Amino acid sequence: MLIIAQRFPWCKRIVPLEKPKGVIRMSEMIHSSPEQPIVQKKKKRRKALRMVMRTLLILLLIAVLLIGGLFIYQKTDTSKAVTYQSYTASQGTISNALSFSGSLQLIDNATYTADAASEVRNVYAAAGDNVAAGQKLLRLSNGQTIEAEFDGRVNQLLVNAGDEVLQGDSLIQVADFSRMKVSIRVDEYDISDVHVGQTARVTVTATEQTVETVIDSINYISASTGNVAYYTATAYVDVPEGVYPGMQATISIPQSEAQNVVVLKLDAVSFDETNQAYVLMQNADGTMRKVSITTGVSNGNYVEITSGLQSGDVVYAESEAEEKSGGLFDGLFHFGT
Repeated sequence: MLIIAQRFPWCKRIVPLEKPKGVIRMSEMIHSSPEQPIVQKKKKRRKALRMVMRTLLILLLIAVLLIGGLFIYQKTDTSKAVTYQSYTASQGTISNALSFSGSLQLIDNATYTADAASEVRNVYAAAGDNVAAGQKLLRLSNGQTIEAEFDGRVNQLLVNAGDEVLQGDSLIQVADFSRMKVSIRVDEYDISDVHVGQTARVTVTATEQTVETVIDSINYISASTGNVAYYTATAYVDVPEGVYPGMQATISIPQSEAQNVVVLKLDAVSFDETNQAYVLMQNADGTMRKVSITTGVSNGNYVEITSGLQSGDVVYAESEAEEKSGGLFDGLFHFGT
């Protein structure tokens, strides 16, 4: 409200004017407006609506995060169910051996040539004939007579009677296909276990035929490959029919052998923290117990059991299988695979 004062020169005080009767202040007119309650109600409604929307958005975000987290958990959480594989101990023979690869090579092989220019007068053998050492093969017009130097087979007959030949021309080839050699490379880690006179088994890869022999010689002058030194051991082999030079073979040199013993699949054997071998055997109530065993000869697949088991005993080994854990969301939303 405006205060109107009159100032008189003769009067030093200001006299406030009284509010005329019936006069209404401006502020009272505003507060007493009939539209004010409606405006305030609208504002309250909008504010409440914004709070509800904000709350809903927060709840929706929490729900999305919760579902996403549960989805990831369902995908990554697995449980391992322990199952058991059974094995039966049996009676048998077991051996281990060093194994090498090589190829069969001829020992005796000769190609005979003409000493001088001449004519082939006589041919005494045909291709494929078996010949003995000292047997006549050819005679030339210059008096040269060709004889086999060893027992073998005529591999190639390169001339016929009446042919003119020059000095150095090849005439006939003889090879011994019944006895060959096989050389193996033995590295520096195994050479101490290979000795002249050791028994060896030679198995021809193509024919799967196996013959026994012995290590005949070892060349201890190494041929290095990279950082590893290799030595050459040679064995001679009496080969059966159908085996030819160049064929690949596996050479096994037995190291140890146990006959008429208890053997068990190596997968059934476990070792504890002290490296003690043991197997699992089933109790009457279905639970498992550890049984300590002593092992002997092993070939990498089976192992000799020297104590702890008898032939016919059934043992078990743990095998873990991963299983997807089920859950509420798997059932409701089929998140599982």
